[in-house]
Amino acid sequence: MSVINTSYVDITTFFLVGLPGLEHAHIWISIPICSMYLIAVLGNFTILFIIKTEPSLHEPMYYFLSMLAMSDLGLSLSTLPTMLSIFLFNAPEISSNACFAQEFFIHGFSVLESSVLLIMSFDRFLAIHNPLRYTSILTTLRVAQIGIVFSFKSMFLVLPSPFTLRSLRYCKKNQLSHSYCLQQDVMKLACSDNRIDVIYSFFGALCLMVDFIFVAVSYILILKTVLGIASKKEHLKALNTCVSHICAVIIFYLPIINLAVVHHFAQHVSPIINVLMANVLLLVPPLMNPIVYCLKTKQIRVRVVAKLCQRKI
Repeated sequence: MSVINTSYVDITTFFLVGLPGLEHAHIWISIPICSMYLIAVLGNFTILFIIKTEPSLHEPMYYFLSMLAMSDLGLSLSTLPTMLSIFLFNAPEISSNACFAQEFFIHGFSVLESSVLLIMSFDRFLAIHNPLRYTSILTTLRVAQIGIVFSFKSMFLVLPSPFTLRSLRYCKKNQLSHSYCLQQDVMKLACSDNRIDVIYSFFGALCLMVDFIFVAVSYILILKTVLGIASKKEHLKALNTCVSHICAVIIFYLPIINLAVVHHFAQHVSPIINVLMANVLLLVPPLMNPIVYCLKTKQIRVRVVAKLCQRKI
């Protein structure tokens, strides 16, 4: 911390929080947290490895699934340093620049995951609505182009954020309310005008909301297409291809909606509830997505089991 004048000090270090009131148990809480990170990282690497090494899975649906796995890996690795620092080493301090960098990666990979879920909903609609032209429309080149476009969109959408946060002046307060840095959390500590950040934060939330609306529209169109199919057996077969993606959408968006509701309508809720919900928001999707896809997607499940049996032999 560097002294600017006698009236205030300029903050260069922030303090994150673990679970308020349970600081004495952080070392024990770190065990399930580390286990969750390990499963998330191994699970998503397994998905990527299976898709890369199995030529039969070189199809649009699985390319998009690999994008989801990469965004989940990015989310996990973005939050891992501060979570381990707090719960395992009891070191909640983080420099302002490191905080802004973490915020960039967390928001960037969150926006990317939202975009990938939107792409996957369109993929499912196209596969059900027009199966004969599916592979001719979603060629490997087109899938790659879609992935690059949405990756750049996610990066450019959040790129100004660390710079706008860095331009703010922080004094007196340096205690954040989560176990990692979020734009909404950091900008509240500023003692200078943060209107640009407030507007920018609202715009980011609006983008996620638009993605969710388009995902919902895609499923309305899917349901309309499925209901137009005469056979009940075909109904179930078509809907079964969407189960894994629906689970992924719920796992990603439900914690965001819950956290937004708590922040806006339950401001006097216990701090531990806020921290838990925020941790669930970034810990659970990378953990559960590979498990859901391994359990519900036969092509992935069979190949994972086959690889494990080969290793045992």
